[in-house]
Amino acid sequence: MKNLKINNRFTAELPADPETTNEVRQVKNTVFSYVDPTKPSNPKLIHASEEVAELVGISKEEIHSETFLNVFSGKEILSGTRPFAMSYAGHQFGNWAGQLGDGRAINLTEVENNSKFFMLQLKGAGKTPYSRTADGLAVLRSSIREYLCAEAMHYLGVPTTRSLSLMLSGDQVLRDVLYNGNPAYEKGAIVCRVAPSFIRFGSFEMLTARNELKNLKQFVEYNIKHYFPEITGEPKEQYLTFFKKVADSTHEMILHWQRVGFVHGVMNTDNMSIHGITIDYGPYGWLENYDPNWTPNTTDSQYRRYRFGNQPQIAQWNLYQLANAIYPLINETEQLEKILESFMDDFIIDYKVMFLSKLGLFALSKTDNALIDELEANLQLTETDMTIFFRNLSTVEKEDLVEKAIEKIEFSFYKMEEVSGEILEAWKKWFSQYLERLKAENLSDQERSQRMNSINPKYVLRNYMAQLAIDAADKEDYSLVNEFYTLLQKPYDEQPDYQKWFAKRPDWARSKVGCSMLSCSS
Repeated sequence: MKNLKINNRFTAELPADPETTNEVRQVKNTVFSYVDPTKPSNPKLIHASEEVAELVGISKEEIHSETFLNVFSGKEILSGTRPFAMSYAGHQFGNWAGQLGDGRAINLTEVENNSKFFMLQLKGAGKTPYSRTADGLAVLRSSIREYLCAEAMHYLGVPTTRSLSLMLSGDQVLRDVLYNGNPAYEKGAIVCRVAPSFIRFGSFEMLTARNELKNLKQFVEYNIKHYFPEITGEPKEQYLTFFKKVADSTHEMILHWQRVGFVHGVMNTDNMSIHGITIDYGPYGWLENYDPNWTPNTTDSQYRRYRFGNQPQIAQWNLYQLANAIYPLINETEQLEKILESFMDDFIIDYKVMFLSKLGLFALSKTDNALIDELEANLQLTETDMTIFFRNLSTVEKEDLVEKAIEKIEFSFYKMEEVSGEILEAWKKWFSQYLERLKAENLSDQERSQRMNSINPKYVLRNYMAQLAIDAADKEDYSLVNEFYTLLQKPYDEQPDYQKWFAKRPDWARSKVGCSMLSCSS
């Protein structure tokens, strides 16, 4: 990897943990600890992204080299680098959890390419001082889910980390997938993920909680200097602008989540990026039937804190925790509170515009709020597939009769026999209003359909699809990993060769482990 340009700004400019033993412990007065990955016994490359490799400065030919295999499995340390794990804290499910840190992630190095900087990080590379009671390893099933999902999100237009490589370690890893006292050995795997950085809200919370205010100031200024260089002015003004930019990018990310029906599942403050990118793909999922109360996380099944419909509110709550963390540098609340209050006010406005765009409505009307509210209610009268409904809605034309319009979206209903009586009347009423509303639009049916199909994806990584890929990969068949990777690069295109994946969740997937709700071990 001769063209990989190493530039370790993070470790060169920020305070390091003076203790270098890889023992689980409380780590103070630092933001990272040096630690080497655990060497895998027999690494094997399953898949690598040529696009991401090119992004960071690795050629297509180098992907298939022994050096690539060794470096991105953790077997070999790249010359001129010193891997490290980050220290951070966080609120988990609304409760302060104290020190967390990179428990199963190890940052290999930061690289520069085409005037952009990228952190290369291995997930599942072994124990660190922040691993708590865990081993720091990852299994194949969770690694496939992370690898595919990050790339799927990128091509959907959702801000996200990227995936460079997916490898088997050659080692067995013990996991209790449902936390029910039935652990079993599984294949170990490592994903190399790529981001501008993996700095989280919890990174700042850790420093403030320990009253390490000198380090906090240095850390905030480091972030401004390297990730927000456009910020200028007096220090206090810079800190406020920094917070506003993080809030704005978080707003944009959540808006995209709601647009495509993505549910993160673990919106703890240690899983929130300062860059407004989606990080840490654990028990995620896309809405199958439109249910704002759905969460993919078994740990969240009782209170549903991280349910689909609550993601904007949780983003705001997490931003409150970030505001509290940087407050000691500002020492006044008024401007911070103003940013926090405007977050939800602005989100409500932008959500409406986004939702209308999914309907192919681009000119505002006084009846829009009622139209949206009635549709969201109708979508929950019987199980209705979110992705299929909005995609097929683009085939409805201005001059269609109500019955014809319903016929065009009926494939999205899981139980068509339930769409009768009051439910059918509710849909007739809504489509009558919608068709009238379409006639007020200036776009032709064809133009509107094209715009809708660039907003509403045809293909998303449904959990049952990921599970099929996992089941095959367990048998050393990686054809579905390759197929889904290819399919999800063009989620808005028709792709007739892959039409079979434009389908509702099959009945067998309702209760199968990995196809509906998942644990944090997933």
